[in-house]
Amino acid sequence: MTDLENVVAHINNADAIIIGAGSGMSNAAGMNFWYEASPLFMKYMRDFYQKYHFEGIFKGFYNRFASEEERWAYLLKMLKMVSTIPPQNDVYNYLKTIVHNKPYHIITTNQDMLFKKFFPAEHVSEIQGSWGFFQSKNTATDKNLYPINRYLDKLLPKIESNRLPTTLIPKSKVDGTPLIPWVRGPEFLEDKKYYEEYEKANRFLGKYRLKKVLFIEIGVGRMTPMFIQEPFWEMTNYLAHSFYINFNPQDALTNPVIKDRSLLISTDTAKALQSIAHLIKGGQNDERD
Repeated sequence: MTDLENVVAHINNADAIIIGAGSGMSNAAGMNFWYEASPLFMKYMRDFYQKYHFEGIFKGFYNRFASEEERWAYLLKMLKMVSTIPPQNDVYNYLKTIVHNKPYHIITTNQDMLFKKFFPAEHVSEIQGSWGFFQSKNTATDKNLYPINRYLDKLLPKIESNRLPTTLIPKSKVDGTPLIPWVRGPEFLEDKKYYEEYEKANRFLGKYRLKKVLFIEIGVGRMTPMFIQEPFWEMTNYLAHSFYINFNPQDALTNPVIKDRSLLISTDTAKALQSIAHLIKGGQNDERD
């Protein structure tokens, strides 16, 4: 039995599947604009790159722009890019095939909103926020979340020479404090929606904790292992009927304590998921392949 056939056997044997996905899932989907000046990044961000030379929109988010007006122009264009560019391949559809007949839940540190575009929101926990919302920088007085769409449609046409006019910079409706994206940072708002995202995952785990739970980790890097990877290792260790699979072409790791109940897949993630989906469908041709 090959490693991928072994993955399929564990999927078929599972009573429930919990998927934990990090930035490697976005890379597997061809969304390689987060940390590098890829052709996709340059297509939309060339002007900012030529001026500041940051590689990837993540570094751009932390770049020191010449003005708040320019920073907001970048932020709005970046959010439009993140919220509208579709995956460059069918990796999310492969994942849908893999879990389609099993109870499942997805926990992700990705903030790119893609999982909720392909899976019902009740099956997805975005535990580190989402680029789909703004929040106030002052979380003591304003605990609201502001959907970005209403701002993008209104403000993008107002940008001139890569600057948003000062008077149009979004502010809190409660106290006039500047808005910031609802993503993990020093002022990250941990309130109603944040706790709801965790509660969905906890309810699912509570329901199936005595069953055969399969933990599938996809693309979790070394920057934040404490949010998905380490909890998955711990739960695999303490849930007697569980098993752990890690997809990661660079850092396919497991805890030595659960080595005998782990399977590490270090090949290309998109190709591996495609093959697994193909095997689950009985080797039938997939029109999306």
